[in-house]
Amino acid sequence: MKDEGWRSMSERRRRPHESLEVYQLAHALALRVHRLTLKLPRYEMYEEGTQARRSSKSISSQIVEGHALRCYKAEYLHYLWRSYASTEETAEHLAYLLETGSAKPQETECTDLLEQYSVLCRKLFNYIDSVEKHHDPARPSDSANNA
Repeated sequence: MKDEGWRSMSERRRRPHESLEVYQLAHALALRVHRLTLKLPRYEMYEEGTQARRSSKSISSQIVEGHALRCYKAEYLHYLWRSYASTEETAEHLAYLLETGSAKPQETECTDLLEQYSVLCRKLFNYIDSVEKHHDPARPSDSANNA
C-alpha cells in the first residue's frame, strides 16, 4: 500500500461523525487553539497553552467516541456531556490567557475563539437535548437530526 501521507478531511473518505456540525466546529476550533497556543510566551506554552490544547482537542474526540457508541443512548449522551464540559474548560483556559495578559499579541484571535466556543456550547447543548428527546439507538445512522 502506497503511503499517501497526511490528507485533509475533504480529501479522504468521510467518517460518520464528520457530518455532525458540532464535530466540524469543534475540530476546526481545536486547530485554531493549537496554532494560537504555539505563539504564546514559552512559559505559557507549557502551562496554560498545554491545557488549552488538550481540552480543545478533547471536545471533538469525545464527540467521535460518543458517536461510535451511539447504539447505546446513555453512552452517547455521556460522551456528549463530557464534550460540553471540555468546551467550557477550553473557554476558561482562553479567558485565563486573556486576563493574565499572556495572549496580549493574540488578543483578537483569543477573543474570537472565546466567542466561537460560546457558540459551540450552545450548539452542543441543543444537540444533546435533541439526542435525549429523539435519538433511537435501534437506528445507529440516526444522529438526532444531524445537529
